[in-house]
Amino acid sequence: MSEKVSFGYEDIATEEKTARVGEVFSKVAKKYDIMNDAMSGGMHRLWKDRFVRRVKPRHGEAILDMAGGTGDIAFRMEPMGADVTVADINQEMLDVGVERAMERGIDSLVWSRQNAEELTYTDKVFDAYTIVFGIRNVTHIDKALAEAYRVLKHGGRFYCMEFSTTNWPGFKQAYDLYSHKLMPKIGKAIANDEESYRYLAESIRRFPPMPEFERMIREAGFARTKVEPILGGAVAIHSGWKL
Repeated sequence: MSEKVSFGYEDIATEEKTARVGEVFSKVAKKYDIMNDAMSGGMHRLWKDRFVRRVKPRHGEAILDMAGGTGDIAFRMEPMGADVTVADINQEMLDVGVERAMERGIDSLVWSRQNAEELTYTDKVFDAYTIVFGIRNVTHIDKALAEAYRVLKHGGRFYCMEFSTTNWPGFKQAYDLYSHKLMPKIGKAIANDEESYRYLAESIRRFPPMPEFERMIREAGFARTKVEPILGGAVAIHSGWKL
C-alpha cells in the first residue's frame, strides 16, 4: 500500500501530491497576486511587511526564500542589501517573479527551481531561510524542515508564515464560511478557477495547528522557536534558530 498524504480534504498517494500541487500553481500563477489581494482584502501586504521586519535582512547576508516564486517577499528584502535567492518548485511561478523583477528594474535576485524537500545546495550556506504560504503544500513537511536546517549556517534563522486556524470565538466560524464557500467563488470570478482555490482553502484546514507545527520545527533541530499569531492564528509567523 502506498503512503497517503493530504491534498485538501482528499487523501492521495504520496507520489501524486507534488504533481497535483504543481498543477494547481501552474494554473493560478498569473493571477496569484491579484487573488491574494482579493482574498485578503489587501491584508497579505501588511502581513508580508510584518514578516520581513521580523526576518531583519542584513546587507550582504545570503537568504533563501523558498516557495517565493512571484517575488513578493524577495522584493521586500532586496532593498536591504541581502543576497536573496528565490526558489520555487513551480517554473510558472518563477517566470511570473522574473517578469515582475524586470518590470521593477531589479536584477540582483537569483531565481532557482528547487524542491523544498531535496534542495541542491550544500550544507551551511544561508544566513536565513524564509518560506511564506508555501510549506503546507509540500508533500513531507518534516523533510522540508530538515532541509531548511541543513542549508542554514550555524546561527542561521528560520522564518515561516503560514495560514493556520484562528482561535477567536465567532471569527473562526466566519472565517471557515468564507474560506470554504466564498474563496472558491472568488477564484472562479477572477481567475476562472474554482477548484484550485477550493484546494488552497482545504489545505489550510489540513495544516497542523500552531503548537504542533512549532513542535515539528523543534524536532527538525531548531532552538528558541516562537509563534506569533495574527488574527487569532488565522495566520502565524513561526521562527527558530540553528544554534
